[in-house]
Amino acid sequence: MKIHHEGTNILIMLFLVLAALNIPVWLFLPPWIMPALLSAVSLLVYSFVFNFFRCPKRTFHGSSDGLVVSSVDGKVVAIERVYEPEFLHAEAILLSVFMSPLNVHANWYPVSGVVEYVEHHNGRFLSAYLPKSSTENERSTIGMRLSNGQLITVRQIAGAMARRIVTYAAVGDNASIDEHLGFIKFGSRVDIYLPLDCDILVKMGQITRGGLTPIARLDKK
Repeated sequence: MKIHHEGTNILIMLFLVLAALNIPVWLFLPPWIMPALLSAVSLLVYSFVFNFFRCPKRTFHGSSDGLVVSSVDGKVVAIERVYEPEFLHAEAILLSVFMSPLNVHANWYPVSGVVEYVEHHNGRFLSAYLPKSSTENERSTIGMRLSNGQLITVRQIAGAMARRIVTYAAVGDNASIDEHLGFIKFGSRVDIYLPLDCDILVKMGQITRGGLTPIARLDKK
């Protein structure tokens, strides 16, 4: 399993810290029960963080023409009609996917197209499951234009545990659904704003896989 480069330094530092805690305990704190217990807890902590930063290589199979693919692994928590004021400046279908700390946290582009807008906003760290996290939490907004001229917005949202959003997307990039647009460290959410005439392919509560699960079909212009 490949580890995302965002986690490399964290995993190295965590290993050194845990080793610094465990080695003296094994050397100077008999009997073996307490050192073994500390080592078991350390292994669980390291395994959790290691699992969080896993980064599977994914390629969408088949034709992606007209499809919107989930940006992340997680659960669909919102499908509703809203007004998107930042990039679209119009009503749109909001489709939100919530990621738990156990999910892969790499973020894929949901469509292939040109990045026309990128903006980071400081904010709060409410639970990403809450609807108001979309506008109140720390977040990054990416606006994209498809080859047929259609526009969509992708928003990375930090959660109660997430304290850092990493966005690789830059204005002018030619994006592909097989590429990462960013990474959110620990529990978080991604919102996708779609045209009103799109056909939603998922349901509330459905589990998605980033880069693989079709979530909507766009009306071809």
